[in-house]
Amino acid sequence: MKNLLDQHVHSDNSFDGHHSVVFLCETAVERGLRGVSFTDHVEMDFFREKQFDRTAKQSFFEVVKGRSAFRGRLIVCAGVELGQPTYNLPESEELLQQYSYDIVIGSIHNLREKLDFALIDYAELSDEEIAAMLREYFDEVLALVNWGKFDTLAHLTYPLRYICGEHGRTVRMEEYQEQVDEVLKALVRQNISLEINASGLRQKIKETMPGEAILRRYQKLGGEKITIGSDAHYVEHLGAGLAEGMALALRCGFTHMQLYQNREAVPIKLN
Repeated sequence: MKNLLDQHVHSDNSFDGHHSVVFLCETAVERGLRGVSFTDHVEMDFFREKQFDRTAKQSFFEVVKGRSAFRGRLIVCAGVELGQPTYNLPESEELLQQYSYDIVIGSIHNLREKLDFALIDYAELSDEEIAAMLREYFDEVLALVNWGKFDTLAHLTYPLRYICGEHGRTVRMEEYQEQVDEVLKALVRQNISLEINASGLRQKIKETMPGEAILRRYQKLGGEKITIGSDAHYVEHLGAGLAEGMALALRCGFTHMQLYQNREAVPIKLN
């Protein structure tokens, strides 16, 4: 497929990233990608405690330098994955004023004052406790979308990557359909994209986040705007799953994906 745009990539400026902006850009050119959006983690509930203020500064300026170096060969976008911004609204909004991002990803990785979903031992939790956790998660995602000061919602079904994929617990998503619908309707109302996060395809969950059922529901509810990203933290995963994500989007009735530049959505035809 043409128009391979990876809109969710982590450099070594993320605490869990492993490769430099320049190396990732070089690899993107070699692999025939049209563009890359660097969206390093800035977890707002630990913004100063874990020095994410420094992370944000370092990432932004390295990406700006990379954009200059690869001009004419690769679209290089400066972005951020803003984790839990609604848990720390004053500093979240200040950060967005400080840097001229191309794309801002909104995400929820943990409940308030709780561990990241990736770090929880679900074997110790009952089905009822997991259900309560998921209900609270979707409430927090809805609050995030209603705040609305970001461009695309990351990995809507993020907890399932660990609950179902890593720990083999069963989740009946129909039990959360009403909450998920409220999130999808809010995305449409707020004119925010829904991300097709391809990282699940290379992990135990073996599907995009969200999967096909939710993507079809989003389209049925009037959703038109999507982004597609590998969520790569290693160079070997750069661009992984983009073609599959585009094919899935076409199958679900979408005709375009969005490329964000200067916080403006540019529709790119899926092909």
